[in-house]
Amino acid sequence: MDERALLRKMFDAAVAAAAPGLVVPPHLPPPPKGRTIVVGAGKAAAAMARAVDANWPADKPLGGLVVTRYGYGVGKLGRIEVVEASHPVPDQAGLRAAEKILDMARGLGPDDLFLCLISGGGSSLLSLPAPGITLAEKQAINRALLRSGANIAEMNCVRKHLSGIKAGRLAAAAAPAQVVSLIISDVPGDDPSVIASGPTVPDSTTLAQAREVLRRYNIDVPPAVAALLDDAANETPKPGDPVFARNALRMIATPQASLEAAASVARVAKVAPLILGDAIEGEAREVGRVMSGIARQVATHAQPAPAPCVLISGGETTVTVRGKGRGGRNVEFLLSLAVDLDGLPNVYAIAGDTDGVDGAEEVAGAMVSPDTLARAARLGLNARESLADNDGHGFFERLGDQVVTGPTFTNVNDFRAILIAGGHGGGQPGAEQAAVDKETA
Repeated sequence: MDERALLRKMFDAAVAAAAPGLVVPPHLPPPPKGRTIVVGAGKAAAAMARAVDANWPADKPLGGLVVTRYGYGVGKLGRIEVVEASHPVPDQAGLRAAEKILDMARGLGPDDLFLCLISGGGSSLLSLPAPGITLAEKQAINRALLRSGANIAEMNCVRKHLSGIKAGRLAAAAAPAQVVSLIISDVPGDDPSVIASGPTVPDSTTLAQAREVLRRYNIDVPPAVAALLDDAANETPKPGDPVFARNALRMIATPQASLEAAASVARVAKVAPLILGDAIEGEAREVGRVMSGIARQVATHAQPAPAPCVLISGGETTVTVRGKGRGGRNVEFLLSLAVDLDGLPNVYAIAGDTDGVDGAEEVAGAMVSPDTLARAARLGLNARESLADNDGHGFFERLGDQVVTGPTFTNVNDFRAILIAGGHGGGQPGAEQAAVDKETA
């Protein structure tokens, strides 16, 4: 068995299962009597718009604009404009796109269709500060949240209440038109109000909760932001508001569906897949330690299944940045996993972001093998020191173990797979690592 090739094939299958060209067409609504305006935001937005443009009747009016991450455009489309902007920290291009999209929503009538294409990354790409605050202020708070260890739901709670377009405000602007949202989920639990901060979804979070997130992570805010969050008039539209009466949400791709696609690849290879969950959260290094314990239980005691088997999981971990390295949550997970496995034989792993970008690096993730620590030691690399410095990308780049996909044009969050190929490790380091330990003792 080529363990690394199998893991990469599983990752590719997970990404392919969420390809917009596959998942968008079956969910398109029928053309309305009036106009159809297509808008969207996220890493998959351009590819989703391409699928709409290609499958919409040529004799039916269609127009609109979507915004995606730099490098995630798909070329010029016939009837829908594509704009690229910054992610994860918003920029002026995203602000201008958000202004145009909000203007398109206004003035629609009951015979019109407002088709919204929403995917992960849309929160920073669809950036329109609430009245009274500046883009620079939003950017500073966003950077602080990204470094704080806050999870995606906490970050989006704050983003929603600092926005003039998110948290249902876009759908509210389009009323009384029919609003249909096609959503590719990148969040644990597939909560549509969290994906891209829910521009077309009623918001159940509150101003008080946004203030609490900022307090919990010791994030200072300028006076204008503090005043906005203290003013009840700035609360977001809530469930039951009549502006959502003609609002429909369709979840067209999810992390679970991608995990199941990867599991199918494992079965064909005669490896038993165990899907541990599609919504696993927590500090990446702690999740790595937990997963190491499960892998060791399989290798040592054939529980919860005998080898060969593969532990598959998704979700979104977090990283509290304390070092100065080049890290991302997937490589941080893998570094922690490798350290805790300590060269355990027959255990291999892959972790990557299905959008092709792990953190701010143009790298999806990396792989771990039983000889990872031994090879690193021969290069003068110390995995524990790299982990302490949050330098997962630097570590795996030196080893040549990075997973690089380029833009995938979709996003169903993180994919992790740990393959236990067979044999019994007995909880002891592998032979290569033991030799390195002996040499360096």
